Amino acid sequence: MLRTLIFGVTGYTGIELVRILSRHPHVSIIAGSSRTWADRKASEVFPYISSDNNFPITELHPLLEKPDADVAFLALPHGDSAIAARRLLDSGVRVIDLSADFRLKDLATYESWYGKHKDPGLLDRSVYGLAEIHREEVRGADLVANPGCYPTTVILGIAPVTNVNGVDTSFPIVDSKSGISGAGRGAKLNTSFCEAGEGFKPYGATGHRHIPEMEQELSQLFGKKITVRFTPHLIPVSRGMVSTIYLKVSPELDDGHLREVFKQFYRDEQFVKVLPKGVFPDTARVRGSNQVHIAVEIDGRTHFAIIMVAIDNLVKGASGAAVQNMNIMYGMEENTALKALPLFP
Repeated sequence: MLRTLIFGVTGYTGIELVRILSRHPHVSIIAGSSRTWADRKASEVFPYISSDNNFPITELHPLLEKPDADVAFLALPHGDSAIAARRLLDSGVRVIDLSADFRLKDLATYESWYGKHKDPGLLDRSVYGLAEIHREEVRGADLVANPGCYPTTVILGIAPVTNVNGVDTSFPIVDSKSGISGAGRGAKLNTSFCEAGEGFKPYGATGHRHIPEMEQELSQLFGKKITVRFTPHLIPVSRGMVSTIYLKVSPELDDGHLREVFKQFYRDEQFVKVLPKGVFPDTARVRGSNQVHIAVEIDGRTHFAIIMVAIDNLVKGASGAAVQNMNIMYGMEENTALKALPLFP
């Protein structure tokens, strides 16, 4: 059994990790950290926890002093993860970080978007954990940077056209919508029910922090600089995310051909489903699952490819991807604990 720690266990991504790992046959959650709920048992915080998995919840620092674990998930704020990761790695614990602390390889880029990095020496050691793109690197890693939710949709939506003639990938236009859980569990006025429950609004229209992550990975894939025009929106649902990506294409390109390119690219990926023509991704059809639904259409009037991608932002956009990475790191079946079908309705 893998002895597992979850730092930040009472945030949304931490709670989702508990939900997924509790059904993992090869994992034992031995402890979690929380500022608010320290010195309690998991069953006091999560009433649905079974007695055989009633792990203790403590402050962060005692777990760092004596981690005594095989792998740790860091569902901590940006900045805090870097400090914790170093302590855990030095103790021989493999780390999967769900913050942005190790996603960006260029220190100057990180610090221009997130502020001073607290352990830049670990940047070269980390592997970007989008399994469908970096599976082999993840396999041997001891520090995995779990992707952001928006970048997951954008990178998976664009990656298949790497070698497709007639597709202009230099300037993707991306319009994304996310459920409110993407803002985290902490109390904030703009994500409270009365403020967001019946609203629908864009935010971060010219400077969302996920932009450099998208551009880094897409530029690496395509071997040239990619600049992304990205606008996120907040929608009044608890979880779920859809990104619509626009790429200019030549008039000769047929959407049937492009759809087949996507099917071939993801033919061995059990979590990615390319939808048939006329069927569009829906957050309700991926809710609670690690699935990615992709639709591809070409608008013959404007000569744009329209690529639509839906995920559950808390599962494939965060905790599910983290467990997928852990499974790869330890040579287990990649879908272990992730086979659950979407919740519907």
